[in-house]
Amino acid sequence: MYMSPVQTKWSDRFAFDLALLLEGSGEKLDELLDRHELDANDLLKYKKDASFLKKVEGYREEVHTKGLTFKVKARAQAEELLRTSWLLIHDPIVSPAVKADLIKSTVKWAGLDTTPANEAQNAAGGVTITINLGGQTLDVTARPAIEAEVEPEYTDYVDEE
Repeated sequence: MYMSPVQTKWSDRFAFDLALLLEGSGEKLDELLDRHELDANDLLKYKKDASFLKKVEGYREEVHTKGLTFKVKARAQAEELLRTSWLLIHDPIVSPAVKADLIKSTVKWAGLDTTPANEAQNAAGGVTITINLGGQTLDVTARPAIEAEVEPEYTDYVDEE
């Protein structure tokens, strides 16, 4: 069964763009509303939405304290891309492998991946030994070598027929 994602009245991208406008950067209000296909009445409704105001204020604070960094822009974009991820995961045409990758990524991004870092490293096998040298610690990890396809050597091979 295909399920439509929950649509919010406003997008994180709009909240981000509005925060830029309020911080004196970005486009003018009428341009912003046109680009997001909104009008002044929509803005008045959003002004009463506590979660929208909190999102805008969070973006404003980040822009004000850190400046307009790549990380801030990427976070705003990632919030919007979650909708695309949702649509792909619930689309019956999308392959199960793609769906599994999207689900794993979403869990990781949300910080819900409970696999400890050391456990993830040793998932391929191997042994980790920790040696304490009186205040200094040395970690040594041994893992099985990746087997490469090697042509057998025939120098000593003699065909006896």
